[in-house]
Amino acid sequence: MAALIEAEHLYRYYGKHCAVNDVSFTLTKGEVLGFLGPNGAGKTTTMQMLCGNLAPSEGRITINGFDLLDQPKSAKRYLGYLPDTPPLYKELTVQEFLHYCARLHGINKVSIADAINTAKERCGLCDVSNRLIANLSKGFQQRIGIAQAILHNPEVIILDEPTVGLDPIQIREIRALIRKLGRDHGVILSTHILGEVQESCSHVQIIHQGQLILNESVASLNAQMNTGTLQVTTRMQADTAILAAIPGVSAIETIGENRIVIHHSVSGGAVEQIIETIISAGWGLEELTPVLRSMEDIFITLTKGSE
Repeated sequence: MAALIEAEHLYRYYGKHCAVNDVSFTLTKGEVLGFLGPNGAGKTTTMQMLCGNLAPSEGRITINGFDLLDQPKSAKRYLGYLPDTPPLYKELTVQEFLHYCARLHGINKVSIADAINTAKERCGLCDVSNRLIANLSKGFQQRIGIAQAILHNPEVIILDEPTVGLDPIQIREIRALIRKLGRDHGVILSTHILGEVQESCSHVQIIHQGQLILNESVASLNAQMNTGTLQVTTRMQADTAILAAIPGVSAIETIGENRIVIHHSVSGGAVEQIIETIISAGWGLEELTPVLRSMEDIFITLTKGSE
């Protein structure tokens, strides 16, 4: 499948400071890419370059085959963008604002009504069409922001912190909408909320000190989080040297009398071999508990490890 976004060796300097350092990635249709990073990591700078609001010092960005620097108008036709603060005119009604945005997007006059109705249906705005934006909740205002980004049915949708400040019900609704958009578009979701990536995204990237330090599928990360560490209690003291020799076992820590933590690879059947070894050696297996890793654990480990 052809890439909707190709970012190649992006650099961005502010004076001598390198805010983005050799970042490359692709986005295809059907992908929801979670873009994570601590404050000052270069995440916002990268997002601004992808949207054409900031030129890279070096590197190249193409959107649906069009170079963003050489053919900006053609490239941006395929791009929908929601900044962290939705660009709303709150004195207008929802219908008036979306009609204004449709004209800005250059939608043919005969197609404007259909485009607005489709965006309102997808974002759950049909019942508030004639209400002033100023009188709507923050959740509805976020929906309106997303609606203006998808009015022209772009191939690529970039959402910057779309659930900040929302209540739990509104967050759930926006995440469901993002998952739905991901079926027909390529979506980049910038967020500080790690659980949001697990719920809404198919892939995740972590940027730290201007460099990409992780580019993985969420399914792969979930596999890492659900396995990889075992807490074991035995009746008699286990011989850690024998356990350490099992293929796939990477490290063993003693945490108490007859209690150890075993770190192991997620493939190769290491867990089964650990259990069989303990039982056959007669150490008396009393407890074996997988220790779940959270997305926060992985994020902290990666960002600390790269410093």
